[in-house]
Amino acid sequence: MLPLSPALDSQLDQHPYPLLFAALGGAHLEGYPSPDSDYEVRGMHLLPLAELLGLDAPPTTYQALSTAGVVQIDLKTHDAVAYLGLLLKRNGQVLEQVSSPWVLQSTPWHEELRTLAPDCITRQHAHYYLSAARSHWQRFLWETPHRLGPLLHSYRLLLTGVHLMQSGQVEADLNTLQAIFHLPYLPELIAQKRAGSEADAALELSIDFHTAETGRLFNALEQARDASFLPGSTLCKPALNDLLLRLRGVV
Repeated sequence: MLPLSPALDSQLDQHPYPLLFAALGGAHLEGYPSPDSDYEVRGMHLLPLAELLGLDAPPTTYQALSTAGVVQIDLKTHDAVAYLGLLLKRNGQVLEQVSSPWVLQSTPWHEELRTLAPDCITRQHAHYYLSAARSHWQRFLWETPHRLGPLLHSYRLLLTGVHLMQSGQVEADLNTLQAIFHLPYLPELIAQKRAGSEADAALELSIDFHTAETGRLFNALEQARDASFLPGSTLCKPALNDLLLRLRGVV
């Protein structure tokens, strides 16, 4: 695990609202950060009720960009009502953030949310992973020269989706997914990305091979969705609503 910059704590300390949690996403969450990987920090904050109900209600999303040496810190958090709403919309990215092991700040509210998150998982999450993987795969094909980042992200999304449909468990680390699915070409690609040798590695990529392999995994995800034991709709709305009301101090 790469050491984290102290600038992360400084950035979180400057947040204007109480943070319910903040966690790392991006390459760190996915298991292949290189020394120059940006910090993608995501989380949930709580707007004061007086501000939320007033005529000058602030935006529900807070975003700040800063740098730590050559690395950018991209901080983005949502107010609780917006964040919980994203969970109900079967947003896989938000589900991964709640479940992330790369926790920078936590509260008992966050711990409670982590226990509720499994009841938010449905077969419909497969649509998120199929769509996101297609987007990153197209980005990989369009860019010249081809880069490892979008390719690895495509594989990660597909494998996370298949694993979620089969097990009901959120796993975003490509190294852990590789240990489950045993794809022989992934370890070398991950090692090259972590070493920062993305440009050199891209020259050796076989487009035909990866087109066929990602196509196989797209089909595998669709089949896993169709065969999944997961419910067709979320079961967590009453519990999330209760959590939100208690956060606001209404009950």
